[in-house]
Amino acid sequence: MGAEKAVQDKQQHSSWKLYLTLPIISWALYDFANTIFSSNINTIFFPFYLQEVVGENEVLDQIASTFISYSNAVASFFLVIFSPLFGVMIDRTGKKRKYVIIFTLISVAATFLMGVFASSQIEGSVWGLPLSLALVVVSFVIAKFFFHSSLVFYDTMISDLGEKKDIPLISGFGVAVGYIGTLIGLTVYLYVGDSDFHRAFIPTAILFLLFSLPLFFFVKDKPIPVKDVKKASFVSGYKEIYKTFKEMKAHKAIFTFMIAYFFLNDAISTTIAMMAVYAKAIIGFSTGQFILLYLVSTVSSIIGSFIFGYVTKAKGSYQSVKYVGIILLIALIIGTFAVNEPMFWIAGSMFGVALGSMWVTTRSYIVELTPENKRGQFFGLFAFSGKVSSIVGPFLYGTITLVFADYGDIASRLALGSLIILTVIGLIVHSRIKQEAV
Repeated sequence: MGAEKAVQDKQQHSSWKLYLTLPIISWALYDFANTIFSSNINTIFFPFYLQEVVGENEVLDQIASTFISYSNAVASFFLVIFSPLFGVMIDRTGKKRKYVIIFTLISVAATFLMGVFASSQIEGSVWGLPLSLALVVVSFVIAKFFFHSSLVFYDTMISDLGEKKDIPLISGFGVAVGYIGTLIGLTVYLYVGDSDFHRAFIPTAILFLLFSLPLFFFVKDKPIPVKDVKKASFVSGYKEIYKTFKEMKAHKAIFTFMIAYFFLNDAISTTIAMMAVYAKAIIGFSTGQFILLYLVSTVSSIIGSFIFGYVTKAKGSYQSVKYVGIILLIALIIGTFAVNEPMFWIAGSMFGVALGSMWVTTRSYIVELTPENKRGQFFGLFAFSGKVSSIVGPFLYGTITLVFADYGDIASRLALGSLIILTVIGLIVHSRIKQEAV
């Protein structure tokens, strides 16, 4: 027993030593940085800003929601086009850090400009909108596109940070640190308050840049031998993607998981987009209450992502993805049928666990399934799958609420209930992956 305990203590010490290396801390801090952008801009303050500027009655509130949906859809559309090509670029050149830096700086600049344009008094109009508002929306689309583009390169970096057996722990550590970034980002609310939401844009840009700097300076790419670097045009990458799809039988497990991930991510990304609207309209949350709910959900994400790093290492990525899908399913069921605030608090906490853990388990599973020489390409294809689902999910949600609008709150409950169906489909498809293929 003493010998076994000594081995366990040594492994535990080894795990913590792994986290404390400068490249891994720097890599995790980028998760910290980009989560500040994701929560502050995408989920909270940009939607609240549009409601503040556009929404003065029930009809205009819907127009504000349309702006939110369309601007997200446009950014996702460009990501659908380019994300597979980014993966091909990684496999050809091995350059990841360079593009993370470039895309992050563009995203930071666009976020900063959102604050500049929102606080300016620019005269004129375009597309029937005040020019300042149109410039904020365009800046948001640019910021979100380059933010998500950087993640294709950033996620692929994980395979260079440790041995294959350590990837789940590194992934869990990165996601946990990332959600701590959400907590820091939410402190901007203390400066903004319940109005003038545009004041959150510039501080968010500064925080995004500040916590990205360690990755810029301390994480290096794994070099590819000069003889292995392929020279070809950027657009020709579509031919390689087409060739990969033709080889689907040789990578059956990967493509099956990509389909499962499409449905699971569809449910998650749509819930993230509609969480604030649903909490306010159905449960009656105020802005302050939603911020608190988001805070609790974030803490749940931190705990869940860290724990699931160990669950994934112990049980394997295949089983862990299934566990996360089941937690997501239960959270959606409770949220759909919630009749009081405590039920929604439970749903929000469980969704937080599922959200953080999904990134941990899927990142690890992709590394597990993909051949090293095509890893960047498959990360690009998974980003492609995720971005297509981020268009389809909100469109489905919005269509259901539009068709059943005359039924009031039932429409929103039906829309959230549709995500239950998507999650079930994702779990069924995932169950068809043969474990021996892993």
